[in-house]
Amino acid sequence: QVQLVESGGGLVQAGGSLRLSCAASGRTFLSLYAMGWFRQAPGKERESVATVNWSGSITYYTDSVKGRFTISRDNAKNTVYLQMNSLKPEETAVYYCAARKERSAVGISNPRTYDYWGQGTQVTVSS
Repeated sequence: QVQLVESGGGLVQAGGSLRLSCAASGRTFLSLYAMGWFRQAPGKERESVATVNWSGSITYYTDSVKGRFTISRDNAKNTVYLQMNSLKPEETAVYYCAARKERSAVGISNPRTYDYWGQGTQVTVSS
């Protein structure tokens, strides 16, 4: 069982930055899993923000965050990060970290392919 705990959310003004962290606990090695950050705004479906393969060598971003967000992982620390710059009010949402056992890139941005989820952290961007 993989337990994921997100942190780093909060209130920020438009144009500001936040860094989210996702720490895995328990007897697990995060290097076994592909990882993703997803977000869900009220009344909307959960969407992929950024994903990274098990080694950190391949990353994927939704078009709207390319050039502003960076996903990274430190497998030695069992932690995945999401650096978010130039935040926009429409990016207000609950941000979730997730892990999946599938190591290929097939469906890596599809939240339905992920096996473990954190509880989420609220990000609010004020205008």
